[in-house]
Amino acid sequence: MEIAQVNTGICQNEENDRYAESMSTETFAQIYGAYYKRVYKYICYRINNHYAAEEICSHVFEMVISKYSSFSPDKSNFEVWLFAIARNAVTDYFRLQKKRISFSLDSILNLVLPKSSPEDIVIRDDHHQALFQALAKLSDKERNIIAMKYAAGLKNAEIAELLGVSGSNIGVVLYRCLKKLQMELQKGGFRYEE
Repeated sequence: MEIAQVNTGICQNEENDRYAESMSTETFAQIYGAYYKRVYKYICYRINNHYAAEEICSHVFEMVISKYSSFSPDKSNFEVWLFAIARNAVTDYFRLQKKRISFSLDSILNLVLPKSSPEDIVIRDDHHQALFQALAKLSDKERNIIAMKYAAGLKNAEIAELLGVSGSNIGVVLYRCLKKLQMELQKGGFRYEE
């Protein structure tokens, strides 16, 4: 029995059947196909560890299966619910580490950027190092919002719903974060070349 459908990224219930035994294989396959890359990128962006990100991402989708019957579209849309699970999984990961890992984008950049010449790699790494140092000066909340916006691709309203604040607040925080990053990069001598 089909208990939910994925339609443009949002699960919709068919009558009151969502409290049935479990989600169907087809539904899970649709959800997994639609969201895996975004969830993985968000987690990788937050923890900077490719292998741990794979583990956490697997855990997130296990939670989706086990907790799917508790999802209510009246409370929030599916993406918000899914990324709340992902955010909680990342928080649990940090709790288990007992020490803070510095925020970095290295693993994502290695996956996204094509292979370059040694000279290009040195220049890119210098630029990224400056970005990483600037990101480290932001608060955890600010880095989390940036990760949700740029790694997971969430909209401001979805981030706001996850964090329990207004959408305009998220817009203001993002604007201020980007200004802080720009100022830190300029202090460090980084100049954007067009």
